Amino acid sequence: MHNSTIINITNLVKRFPIGGGQFTALDDINLTFEKGEFTGVIGPSGSGKTTLLNIIGSLDTPSEGDAIVLGQSIAQLSQKQAANLRNHNLGFIFQTYNLLPVYSTFENVEYPLLLLKMPVNERKKAVMEALDWVGLTDKTNSKPAQLSGGECQRVAIARAMVKHPKIVLADEPTANLDAENSHHILQTMENLNQELQTTFIFSTHDDKVIKYLRRQIKLDDGKVASDNLIEEGVVQ
Repeated sequence: MHNSTIINITNLVKRFPIGGGQFTALDDINLTFEKGEFTGVIGPSGSGKTTLLNIIGSLDTPSEGDAIVLGQSIAQLSQKQAANLRNHNLGFIFQTYNLLPVYSTFENVEYPLLLLKMPVNERKKAVMEALDWVGLTDKTNSKPAQLSGGECQRVAIARAMVKHPKIVLADEPTANLDAENSHHILQTMENLNQELQTTFIFSTHDDKVIKYLRRQIKLDDGKVASDNLIEEGVVQ
């Protein structure tokens, strides 16, 4: 294993009970991810993208095989250990934003830090830094209902980034955004990836996202159909 490998997936199978049988969502997946990647898992709906992200994010467990994330076996983690891994090292960005409607922008971004028991002055500094990254320092007291879709997604990015996670998992993060907002969001994530060396893994079938990726992993019916590094817009 490469010394900068932060995710190592071996013989990963995930089945879900359906009717009287089983549906195989992921079928013998073998992948590694290095620190600082800007990668997308791409493919049509139902190809297994979200399932793969959920297992990497310790929100779900393998049926067979394993995913080693930051040295921890997802198959072996207790619920408490999985929560600990997420709280400290993983950031999540969803297509539905998942913001708390009664909380202000500041409070939504602060929320992950409360789980880390961070002192109040450090929390405030971290939140303002994250809001600065996404260009929302003027919206600290706004509630989600007062924000546009693009602004809500930027709050979600700030919330994902506020604890300086090693890995950010972004599931269809531009699904509800127009082209201009999508590019703004993707440029923000690209900058954070380069500035902080955070590993970004997207699940997407959006061409706007795919253009930004430096590696494209195509899933088809739960299998890896292709895995290409992209250099300056050319597939290797």
